[in-house]
Parts: sequence; C-alpha cells; structure tokens
Amino acid sequence: MIFAFNIGFLEVRWIDVLDILLVSGLLYQVYKLMRGSVALRIFLGLLALYLIYLIVRAAQMEMLTLILGQFMGVGILAAIILFQPEIRKFLLLVGRTTDINKDSFVSNLVRWKRKEQERSYNVTPVVEAVRVLGGSNTGALIVFSRDTALKFYAESGDILDAEVSKRLLLSIFDKHSPLHDGAVIIHKGRIKAARCVLPVTEKDDLPADFGLRHRAAIGMSESTDSLVVAVSEETGQLSVAENGVLYPNLTPMDIRNKIMDYLFGEEREQRKTEPEKEASESSVNVKEAATSS
Repeated sequence: MIFAFNIGFLEVRWIDVLDILLVSGLLYQVYKLMRGSVALRIFLGLLALYLIYLIVRAAQMEMLTLILGQFMGVGILAAIILFQPEIRKFLLLVGRTTDINKDSFVSNLVRWKRKEQERSYNVTPVVEAVRVLGGSNTGALIVFSRDTALKFYAESGDILDAEVSKRLLLSIFDKHSPLHDGAVIIHKGRIKAARCVLPVTEKDDLPADFGLRHRAAIGMSESTDSLVVAVSEETGQLSVAENGVLYPNLTPMDIRNKIMDYLFGEEREQRKTEPEKEASESSVNVKEAATSS
C-alpha cells in the first residue's frame, strides 16, 4: 500500500487519486456527448429521482422507498434504453481513439488498400454536382461512408448500387425527381442508395436558420462514423457535418478537401510530411558534408 496523504481519518492512496482522475475524465466525456441534447435533462431528472430515493429511505418512508426502489431496480435497463444514442456515440468515440498498432501487418495492409482506393477514387463528379446544386438552390444530402455500407439507412430508401456520376446526382436531386426527397449514400465510390431517411439531431442549441436538412446531416454524423455534405435549398450554401459538428459556408474546394481528408486523411498527411522529412534529411547531409570538408 502506497499512501499519498491523509484527510482526517481517511487515508488516500495514489491509486485513489488516479481513480478519481479517470472517473472525472469519463464523466467529462459523457457530459460532452449529452451537452445540448435532451439526454442531459433526462440524466439530471434520473439523478434527482435517485437523490429523492436516498432521502426517503433515510427518513424510513416505507411506501415511497418501496415504490422508488422498484424503479431503481430496473435503472440500468432503463438507462440503456433512454441513452441508447449517447451510448452508441460513446462507443464510436472509443472505437475511433483505439487504433491498432501502426507497425502491424494488418495496419499496413489497410493503408495499402486505402492508397489503391484513393488512386481509383474520383470525387470530382460529386464536387461538380454539389457546385451546380448550390448554384441553383437545389437541396441535397450526400452521405460518405468510409468503413461500413450503412445498410440499415440504405434500406430505408431505394437501393441503386450505381457508379458515381455528376449527371446521376443531378438527376436524383432534381426537384421533380421522385428520389430527391432524402439522402444519397456513397460507399467505396458507388451510390448505394437514394431517398434514404437519416436520423435528426436532438441538439436544441442550433441556430434558427438550420432546417431539417442540416439537422439530419448533424444527426447522421452523430449516429455513425460518416461525413455528410448538405446543400441548402434556401441559400444554396454548402456545408459538411462530421462527428456531430457542422461546417457551414464552404467552397467546392473545401468540400473536396473535407471528403479526401475523411476518406484518406492519414495517408494524405503522411505523404505531405514525407517530402518535408526528405528535405530536412538532405539539408542535414549537406551541412555535414560542408563541415567535414
């Protein structure tokens, strides 16, 4: 036992300090996930109900204690049901931060596959279609999925499984098209489905000019590990939603960079830094040669 210090009769160990810090960090992450949503109010309501339960039990109010005790008995199950979206987002956050070893064979294989995909992946049709849709004030929602096909959301619309093209996207989001009301899901360079229904965010602190299309874009990026491009029908402005954050007023070049960073971010950063490393190594070699001479 390694004791850190004493508080009266309480002996505090270093492991207790670490435990408190870890729990504080966990609670802060949970607060960030629920901030600005209805889930935070539900959590505060459950916490208040639990405090009332402790008070009535201490006061020996048997009837209220029995009623609230029965409710608390199913508290874990009720919390899982009520906070299912927040638990999903928390697990997605843990999954994103828990990466495999970069030097492993599997990681190298994944990077090689993504490099091959980037060589064959052309986002120009999407960027050109988004530019035309924004210029004509035609609303649109385009979902990019990197790792999963989003089968659940794809099946809510019409399955297409077609090559991505500018003309096809413009035809889908044409105001007279039966497929325009909904989102398009793109996975591995193919349009998997159109007219898809997306989840709407529960945040209540969004600007008033954010319509249902923007709320659906944010909600989809909260519920899944996807990137959503939104075109406003009122203003024609281009936006991107990722990880529950909306980036408004973007240019077509910004849209291209966002998509490429989402799909091939790590590989692009590595290729950007490799020339810098080579330049620094060559400059060091030149300095060493000069000093030796």
